[in-house]
Amino acid sequence: MKSVAALLLVGMLILWTELPTGSAWSCPPVHITCAMVNPPNHCYTDRQCPRYRKCCRSFCGRRCISQYPVPSYG
Repeated sequence: MKSVAALLLVGMLILWTELPTGSAWSCPPVHITCAMVNPPNHCYTDRQCPRYRKCCRSFCGRRCISQYPVPSYG
């Protein structure tokens, strides 16, 4: 019985790690590298970015980018 419970726990942990993190898109790949040793970062996490934007690595530091145009209301 303990082995069944352990298998269920492991299975639940595997499924939990594969759940989406709430973001429908991921950051684009960066193919160009900045020449600066420590480029300035404008953000470190997605929470530091305005709505509809994501904190992504750019060619020179991290910055907030949007995948789609930001919707305007009114």
